[in-house]
Order: sequence, then C-alpha cells, then structure tokens
Amino acid sequence: MDQGTVIIVDDDAAIRTALGDLLESADYAVTTFDSARAFLDGPVTPGAACLLLDVRLPELSGLDLQGLLRAEGRELPIIFMTGHATVPMTVQAMKAGAQEFLTKPVEETALLAAVADAIEQHRRRLASEEGLADLRARREQLTPREAEVMDFVIGGLMNKQLAGAIGTTEITAKVHKRRVMEKMGARSLLDLVRMAERLGLSATPLRPGRPPGS
Repeated sequence: MDQGTVIIVDDDAAIRTALGDLLESADYAVTTFDSARAFLDGPVTPGAACLLLDVRLPELSGLDLQGLLRAEGRELPIIFMTGHATVPMTVQAMKAGAQEFLTKPVEETALLAAVADAIEQHRRRLASEEGLADLRARREQLTPREAEVMDFVIGGLMNKQLAGAIGTTEITAKVHKRRVMEKMGARSLLDLVRMAERLGLSATPLRPGRPPGS
C-alpha cells in the first residue's frame, strides 16, 4: 500500500537528509525543498501527503507559507518544526489548522506518529472529495425533469404525490423516480437523501395550488 508522501521544507541540508532517511526507512516517499519559495515553485504532489515545515525559513517563513496555502485552498496537513517555539507562534499555527507543532531536535517516535496521523487525515479528505466529485457528476447526468423529480423525492413524496407535483401520471412518475435512483446509484430513498445532503440540495416543497396527488 502507498504510504504517502512527506514534503520536507527546511533550509538546513543536514536536517533534510536526516529526516528524509528516517521517513524513507518507514516506507514514505520523500520530497525536500530548502525554502518555501522552492516548494511553491515545485510541482503539486499527487495523492496523500503532508508537509513537514520549518518555522524559520529565508524570505518566506513557515507561517507565511501556511497562510499562502490556505489562501490558495490547498488543504495539505502541516507539521511544524522549530527550535525556537513561542506560545503565540504555536497558537497562531494551530489556529490556522496546523496538524502538529514539534520542537527540534525532533523525537523520532513523535515525528512518525504525527506523520502517520497527518497522511491518514489527508487520505480521508481526498477520498471524501473524490466521492463528492463523483456524486456531482452523477447529478449532472440527470435530465432537467429527473433533477426536478429528485428534488421532490428527497422530501419524502409518495409516487402519487410525486405525480401530482410534476403534473404527470403515477406510472410515469415511477419511471422517472427509478431512473433517478439508477443514475445516482442509490440503493434506497435514505441513500438518495444522504447523497442530496452531501450535494447541499434541499427538497422542493409542493407548489401552492397543486394538492398532493391532484
């Protein structure tokens, strides 16, 4: 199984080498950079990863880099390292979403545990994003009428009520409903409702003047 990638950003070559050797011995892929700017100019790492980031860096500090990544929407778990930690610095980093804040010299067991947690968190996030993208693609495959039907169905309408809501026969309403379930890959109404919640959809209320089943 792919263990994931650890991206090390530290201006000390000896530290980069030592940390890289340790992480590679634990079967992680490792990429190193000597500055925040070099990291930003490099390629985006595919798959599950975490950033092992020194706080004190030339030009752009680790905290500066954290802020830039957040502004760009790059949700990469960050483990900070520093030999000169202060309480305000730690609080700032953690409030901005840092995964962990380790003091140099970094204790190996603590580092490996933090990396494992960070990469697992990123793996779950990527899986969730991939699943949401798949749901959006399924939703886009619905015809306008099927999308309308889905928005009524997630409100719990029975077939007769659905037929009245969309102005068609009950048999036709059942056909539309079945196609929605098939295209969305929903095994039950509850499954479809959960999909709608992930997509941020709300049930369409019955229109005034058209009673259920009319």
